[in-house]
Amino acid sequence: MSTASPNSPSSLPEKPLRLSIAIPLHNEEEVIPELLLRLGKTLDAIPGGPHEVVFVDDGSSDATASLLEAAAARDPRFSVVIFSRNFGHQAALSAALDHVSGDAVVLMDADLQDRPEAIPLFLEKFRQGYDVVYARRVRRKEPLWLRACYKLFYRLLNSMAEMHMPMDAGDFGLLSRRVVQELRSLKEHHRYLRGLRSWVGFRQIGIEVERDARFAGTAKYSLRRLFRLASDGIFAFSTIPIRAAALFGMLALFGSVIFSFYTLYAKFALHRSPQGFTALIILFTFLSGVHLLFLSVIGEYVGRVYEEVKQRPVYIVSRVIRQPRAADTGASSAADQR
Repeated sequence: MSTASPNSPSSLPEKPLRLSIAIPLHNEEEVIPELLLRLGKTLDAIPGGPHEVVFVDDGSSDATASLLEAAAARDPRFSVVIFSRNFGHQAALSAALDHVSGDAVVLMDADLQDRPEAIPLFLEKFRQGYDVVYARRVRRKEPLWLRACYKLFYRLLNSMAEMHMPMDAGDFGLLSRRVVQELRSLKEHHRYLRGLRSWVGFRQIGIEVERDARFAGTAKYSLRRLFRLASDGIFAFSTIPIRAAALFGMLALFGSVIFSFYTLYAKFALHRSPQGFTALIILFTFLSGVHLLFLSVIGEYVGRVYEEVKQRPVYIVSRVIRQPRAADTGASSAADQR
């Protein structure tokens, strides 16, 4: 009976896990003290390391940047990426992914609706071999109309997308190192990271996580921004809106042919011509509105192509704040130069 050699993979000690937590922030000064406290307790309870938290200040106008800078000076696990201006939530998440260095990365929001205490649940699935572990939001503490809109959107997107999209799953989740590397290689301007996360593939699983109410402050996603995010998800992962124009055109053509035959029948068999000036005006107005609607849909796709062709960066970093680490000696991160 053969025995494993001392140098075989099964006998080698398991490499300590290095966890990175990526958090975008915009005007969150009221939340930061509690956020830092709960993050510190969570990281202290996770074996391995050294762990890190990468904060991305998305052009805040309050004391968010100074509070984060002070936290980074006290705790070497914290680093801060400060944007030159506000580039948006998805751009801030992308910047965080560009600056993390851990074996696994957890994306979460700063408002504490995403519980830091749920991170060990993600790590359990990660250790079972999953590359993506996402939170399926349950028992959301939000107004009924907003929860209904979220539920409708996720189901609409899943029905329209050319691949499966997880239901009720936001950005809160864990990504393996190889998933992060694939996401870094995607340079599209209008980013919908939870869709890109599904697009890259690998082993994925969802776990139910209760969605808390915002700890303090006000929500940064207005209805306009929510609509823009929903548009990014639909237009980035579905061509059904533009195909619907062709389908409606064929239906209108078919209807006009049927009506033409009816007109001939009424003229020669019934000896009368169809009447209805009001109906004609309504039909003309309706078709004109539909025509303009689909022109706007086509324009949306063309506009997105235009944004991509310009090849502007997704974000611009003003400065990066972190304490020197042993791994950083003699070299600088390529992401810091971006």
